[in-house]
Amino acid sequence: MHKLSTGEIEKLKSNLKEKGYKLTPQRRGILDTIIKSEGQHLTAEELYELVKLDCPEIGLATVYRTVLLLDELGVICKLDLNDGCSRYELVHQDENHQHHHLICTSCGKVLEVQGDLLENLEKTIEEKYDFEIKNHSVKFYGLCSDCKNK
Repeated sequence: MHKLSTGEIEKLKSNLKEKGYKLTPQRRGILDTIIKSEGQHLTAEELYELVKLDCPEIGLATVYRTVLLLDELGVICKLDLNDGCSRYELVHQDENHQHHHLICTSCGKVLEVQGDLLENLEKTIEEKYDFEIKNHSVKFYGLCSDCKNK
Protein backbone atom coordinates (compact mmCIF):
# COMPACT_ATOMS: atom_id res chain seq x y z
CA MET A 1 0.00 0.00 0.00
CA HIS A 2 1.25 3.48 -0.94
CA LYS A 3 1.86 5.60 2.18
CA LEU A 4 1.39 9.35 1.84
CA SER A 5 4.46 11.51 2.36
CA THR A 6 4.26 14.74 4.34
CA GLY A 7 4.57 16.62 1.04
CA GLU A 8 1.58 14.78 -0.45
CA ILE A 9 -0.50 15.50 2.65
CA GLU A 10 0.34 19.21 2.47
CA LYS A 11 -0.42 19.18 -1.28
CA LEU A 12 -3.87 17.68 -0.56
CA LYS A 13 -4.59 20.36 2.01
CA SER A 14 -3.41 23.23 -0.20
CA ASN A 15 -5.41 21.76 -3.11
CA LEU A 16 -8.54 22.21 -1.00
CA LYS A 17 -7.62 25.84 -0.27
CA GLU A 18 -6.80 26.56 -3.94
CA LYS A 19 -10.27 25.43 -4.96
CA GLY A 20 -11.76 28.00 -2.61
CA TYR A 21 -12.58 25.78 0.37
CA LYS A 22 -11.48 26.67 3.86
CA LEU A 23 -9.65 23.96 5.71
CA THR A 24 -11.82 24.17 8.83
CA PRO A 25 -10.74 22.20 11.92
CA GLN A 26 -13.55 19.70 11.14
CA ARG A 27 -12.41 19.21 7.51
CA ARG A 28 -8.79 18.93 8.66
CA GLY A 29 -9.84 16.30 11.23
CA ILE A 30 -11.74 14.31 8.60
CA LEU A 31 -8.88 14.53 6.08
CA ASP A 32 -6.32 13.54 8.75
CA THR A 33 -8.46 10.54 9.72
CA ILE A 34 -8.82 9.41 6.09
CA ILE A 35 -5.04 9.69 5.67
CA LYS A 36 -4.32 7.84 8.95
CA SER A 37 -6.72 5.02 8.10
CA GLU A 38 -5.59 4.60 4.51
CA GLY A 39 -6.31 1.14 3.11
CA GLN A 40 -9.21 0.49 5.53
CA HIS A 41 -11.99 1.54 3.09
CA LEU A 42 -14.10 3.25 5.76
CA THR A 43 -17.76 4.22 5.49
CA ALA A 44 -18.83 7.79 6.41
CA GLU A 45 -20.23 6.41 9.69
CA GLU A 46 -16.95 4.64 10.56
CA LEU A 47 -15.08 7.81 9.68
CA TYR A 48 -17.40 9.81 11.95
CA GLU A 49 -16.70 7.48 14.91
CA LEU A 50 -12.94 7.94 14.45
CA VAL A 51 -13.05 11.72 13.86
CA LYS A 52 -15.24 12.17 16.94
CA LEU A 53 -12.37 10.93 19.15
CA ASP A 54 -10.27 14.02 18.25
CA CYS A 55 -13.12 16.36 17.39
CA PRO A 56 -16.02 15.51 19.78
CA GLU A 57 -18.18 18.44 18.65
CA ILE A 58 -18.35 17.22 15.02
CA GLY A 59 -21.68 16.06 13.63
CA LEU A 60 -22.41 13.18 11.27
CA ALA A 61 -23.91 15.62 8.72
CA THR A 62 -20.57 17.50 8.58
CA VAL A 63 -18.75 14.23 7.87
CA TYR A 64 -21.23 13.38 5.07
CA ARG A 65 -20.90 16.85 3.50
CA THR A 66 -17.10 16.78 3.71
CA VAL A 67 -16.86 13.29 2.23
CA LEU A 68 -19.07 14.41 -0.70
CA LEU A 69 -16.90 17.50 -1.17
CA LEU A 70 -13.63 15.53 -1.07
CA ASP A 71 -15.09 13.04 -3.57
CA GLU A 72 -16.19 15.89 -5.86
CA LEU A 73 -12.71 17.45 -5.66
CA GLY A 74 -11.07 14.12 -6.54
CA VAL A 75 -9.23 13.84 -3.21
CA ILE A 76 -11.03 10.60 -2.31
CA CYS A 77 -13.16 8.23 -4.34
CA LYS A 78 -16.22 6.24 -3.46
CA LEU A 79 -15.97 2.47 -3.55
CA ASP A 80 -18.97 0.20 -3.88
CA LEU A 81 -18.00 -3.24 -2.62
CA ASN A 82 -21.54 -4.65 -3.03
CA ASP A 83 -22.12 -4.71 0.73
CA GLY A 84 -24.71 -1.93 0.66
CA CYS A 85 -22.26 0.68 2.00
CA SER A 86 -20.33 3.45 0.32
CA ARG A 87 -16.72 3.28 1.34
CA TYR A 88 -14.00 5.81 0.62
CA GLU A 89 -10.30 5.77 -0.15
CA LEU A 90 -7.66 8.34 -1.04
CA VAL A 91 -6.90 9.05 -4.67
CA HIS A 92 -3.16 9.06 -5.38
CA GLN A 93 -2.16 11.55 -8.04
CA ASP A 94 0.59 9.24 -9.31
CA GLU A 95 -1.88 6.44 -10.13
CA ASN A 96 -3.40 6.48 -13.63
CA HIS A 97 -6.36 4.39 -12.51
CA GLN A 98 -7.93 3.15 -9.33
CA HIS A 99 -6.26 0.02 -8.07
CA HIS A 100 -8.12 -3.28 -8.05
CA HIS A 101 -9.69 -4.95 -5.02
CA LEU A 102 -9.99 -8.52 -3.80
CA ILE A 103 -13.09 -8.94 -1.63
CA CYS A 104 -13.57 -11.98 0.60
CA THR A 105 -17.18 -13.15 0.43
CA SER A 106 -16.79 -14.94 3.76
CA CYS A 107 -15.21 -12.43 6.18
CA GLY A 108 -15.52 -9.22 4.12
CA LYS A 109 -11.78 -8.47 4.13
CA VAL A 110 -10.68 -6.17 1.29
CA LEU A 111 -7.20 -6.45 -0.20
CA GLU A 112 -5.72 -4.04 -2.72
CA VAL A 113 -3.98 -5.33 -5.84
CA GLN A 114 -0.99 -3.13 -6.55
CA GLY A 115 -0.08 -2.29 -10.13
CA ASP A 116 -2.35 -2.01 -13.14
CA LEU A 117 -2.61 -5.45 -14.70
CA LEU A 118 -5.08 -4.40 -17.37
CA GLU A 119 -3.02 -2.03 -19.55
CA ASN A 120 -2.88 -4.41 -22.53
CA LEU A 121 -6.59 -5.22 -22.28
CA GLU A 122 -7.35 -1.51 -22.08
CA LYS A 123 -5.35 -0.79 -25.27
CA THR A 124 -7.17 -3.59 -27.10
CA ILE A 125 -10.58 -2.25 -26.04
CA GLU A 126 -9.66 1.32 -27.02
CA GLU A 127 -8.54 0.20 -30.49
CA LYS A 128 -11.38 -2.27 -31.15
CA TYR A 129 -14.20 0.03 -30.01
CA ASP A 130 -12.58 3.43 -30.76
CA PHE A 131 -13.21 4.31 -27.12
CA GLU A 132 -10.93 6.45 -24.97
CA ILE A 133 -10.79 4.90 -21.49
CA LYS A 134 -10.26 7.38 -18.63
CA ASN A 135 -10.49 4.95 -15.73
CA HIS A 136 -11.67 1.49 -14.74
CA SER A 137 -12.59 -0.31 -11.57
CA VAL A 138 -12.18 -4.04 -11.04
CA LYS A 139 -13.36 -6.13 -8.09
CA PHE A 140 -12.66 -9.82 -7.62
CA TYR A 141 -14.87 -11.79 -5.21
CA GLY A 142 -13.74 -14.98 -3.52
CA LEU A 143 -12.14 -16.32 -0.35
CA CYS A 144 -9.11 -14.80 1.35
CA SER A 145 -6.29 -17.13 2.44
CA ASP A 146 -7.58 -17.23 6.06
CA CYS A 147 -11.13 -18.27 5.04
CA LYS A 148 -9.88 -20.64 2.33
CA ASN A 149 -7.70 -22.51 4.84
CA LYS A 150 -10.42 -22.95 7.48
